[in-house]
Amino acid sequence: MGTRGSARRVFLAATGQNRGKTTTSLGLLAAIRDRHLRLGFMKPVGQRYLVVDGTRADEDAVLMSEVFDLPDALNDMSPVTLPRRFTTDFIMGRIGDDLEAQVRAAYDRVAEGKDIVVIEGTGHAGVGAVIGLSNARAAAMLDAPVIIVSEGGVGRPIDEIVLNCALFAAHGVRVIGAVVNKVDMVSHPDLPEILARGLAQHGVELLGCIGYSEMLANPSLELIGTHLAGELISGEATPGQTIGWVAIGAMQAGHAMELLRDRTLLITPGDREDLILAAIATTGAAGATPRVIGVILTGGFRPSDTVVEKLRAGKIFTYLVATDTYRTAQAVDEILVKTHASDVEKIETIIRLVDGALDMDALLERI
Repeated sequence: MGTRGSARRVFLAATGQNRGKTTTSLGLLAAIRDRHLRLGFMKPVGQRYLVVDGTRADEDAVLMSEVFDLPDALNDMSPVTLPRRFTTDFIMGRIGDDLEAQVRAAYDRVAEGKDIVVIEGTGHAGVGAVIGLSNARAAAMLDAPVIIVSEGGVGRPIDEIVLNCALFAAHGVRVIGAVVNKVDMVSHPDLPEILARGLAQHGVELLGCIGYSEMLANPSLELIGTHLAGELISGEATPGQTIGWVAIGAMQAGHAMELLRDRTLLITPGDREDLILAAIATTGAAGATPRVIGVILTGGFRPSDTVVEKLRAGKIFTYLVATDTYRTAQAVDEILVKTHASDVEKIETIIRLVDGALDMDALLERI
């Protein structure tokens, strides 16, 4: 591998989607910023993208640009995005672009005048191979050592990390170590030691464990409103309102209320007015943490005007969907939990957790 300029760089990979790569990126970028180092960020290949001022850019590139006020052009921070049918068109020879050249040129522009560039991959080490630009290939091409991010457990993270290490090794890429996210160290305080020993048996250093956080694991009301097809009949889909717990109301109201915790999203058929009224009754004083943060009404059943007025008076987020309760609960569970620049409290929590989990000074020395 040849060197590419004077900026130090690190490639953040993961063992799959939603493992905590963006979380780790936010923490690492904050640490670099706080040490007054000139910072760059890049995501060579993006699968989930936004269109900002006519530019198609990966949503994580947009997030980092906004949170850290980065000066680089979005199409340099996110040089390759994959719209629908892109991979099919590439395989069939209908795309003649030199994607590697695009990534190299974009990296050189981002790295100019920077001390450290954080390069974020997409999914596991092999993602992107279909267009000749896997994460392993991109890391090799940019001469970037890798940190692999996985998530809690014992067997699965070790198995996945070892598997990903093999592909990076095949491309001649150095793996600095691994980070394991969403580790429940309260219930299992011995997990970090077990993971460290298990990974060491395969020559991989555990750089740190990021503790499980309910706030980071659960979506906001905004994501419910943007990812589910339905009608907002009360309240607002607020970005900063994080769901603490999801409860399915399919029993008597008294029993259902026993399931409620702080900031519960209640999923119940729209014709269960007993449950809806019981949820409204839990609304506390202004400023207090709500027991019910929102209600999803299923089956397409719209409550009576009287109940709707009470929901609106309580300013309770209420969303009416046509799907049944089971499918709605599945859809809520499957919503990808992404961080948005407006999620200030969530980002502060991420930065604090990552900084506490990793020895940032030692890590930056090794990049």
